[in-house]
Amino acid sequence: MTSLTSAKHLTGEIDGTRCTIVESNVTKARMEFLRELMACNRLEVKVREEARTDETSEPLYTIGVTDLVFNPVYAIYERTLLRPDGTVVTPAWYRQLGGDTEVPYYTYGKTQFADQYE
Repeated sequence: MTSLTSAKHLTGEIDGTRCTIVESNVTKARMEFLRELMACNRLEVKVREEARTDETSEPLYTIGVTDLVFNPVYAIYERTLLRPDGTVVTPAWYRQLGGDTEVPYYTYGKTQFADQYE
């Protein structure tokens, strides 16, 4: 699922190239989203289609980048990963959540409890 749940740096091999694994077992739509995001940040992207468990299931993909030092969690929380339009990627935008994805992660959800802190 989403790699923001663990900051562990995962590496693997895709098409004979050592890569930092950005996410694994993702849908085609998620893979395309991540591929575009990583490519616009000038990272070389590698994608591998995972073996299907049965013929009726949707294909799943593993996406990685050839930069072995890259860590998506650090890049997002250090605010160094950029969207195609040049704005900073927030955790909510990276996870493709609906609603306001411009809210900084450290204030997300705190507005509903603001009256408790006054």
